[in-house]
Amino acid sequence: MKTISKLKVFIIVFFIAIFTIIAARHFIGLHFQKKFSVIPPPGVIVKKVEKSKFYKSIETFGTAIAQNSKTYRIKTSEVDGELNIDNRFVNKGEIILKFKSGEKLIADFQGKLGKREIAQGVLGSESLIVTLDDLKKIVIDIKVPENYVSILKKGLRADITSSAFNKIFQGKIETISSRIDPSTRSILSRVLVDNSNFEIIPGQLMTVKVIYDEINQIGVPESAVTIQGSSAFVYTVKDDTAEKKDIKIGKRNFGKVSVISGINEGELVITEGVSKVRNNAKIKIINPKN
Repeated sequence: MKTISKLKVFIIVFFIAIFTIIAARHFIGLHFQKKFSVIPPPGVIVKKVEKSKFYKSIETFGTAIAQNSKTYRIKTSEVDGELNIDNRFVNKGEIILKFKSGEKLIADFQGKLGKREIAQGVLGSESLIVTLDDLKKIVIDIKVPENYVSILKKGLRADITSSAFNKIFQGKIETISSRIDPSTRSILSRVLVDNSNFEIIPGQLMTVKVIYDEINQIGVPESAVTIQGSSAFVYTVKDDTAEKKDIKIGKRNFGKVSVISGINEGELVITEGVSKVRNNAKIKIINPKN
């Protein structure tokens, strides 16, 4: 009888232990499932939709020329006193130098002086050329392919750059030739460049970008736009939730894409972390501090 009682107790304890293990495994499983099934929202960087300038351009190059230039041939032996020419600025009517004969060399206009030595035996070892350049404005003659003839017009803006300067000089189309060169199939145009700081010097090779079809339009960074076939879309953010919006895109400039329709100015678009985002999914904005 005692053996039967012990057996019953053992069986009861055994089933209680089995039940306890099963229940414990179940509740532990639920705990970890709840803990690890909640995926934190992906971190993204956003940018506000703003208006920017977008345009098309014609890029070419040309040589810088002084708007007004003059040369004077002199003999050093006839000059009264020391030559003070190199990189000297003079005003119109100012005396450039005096001769022993009493004559004076007068500046015809405001500009910068320079000199060019003449090879011995050409005009005499004592001869040199004095140059006077008006550098306030620089002209650059450029050749533009004939397929842009309908676009070219006087007054078009031009951005001028050079490897010698880390800046953009502002210019505009001043004149356009009335004929196309049949040998190059191009048309000659003259660009007038503001050089009020006298940085550009005649003879420099300059890159010229003629701007046309300029428009002020809302735009987003290229990284925000996803293109699939002929369609494009971005993700906007509202209440920490991503919303997929189809857009129609236009011109591209400086890493930005113009948006013709689909979003509005002032909205927030996701620019980084787009690949981790899904429509109507929660996100976390982690914009870096400036």
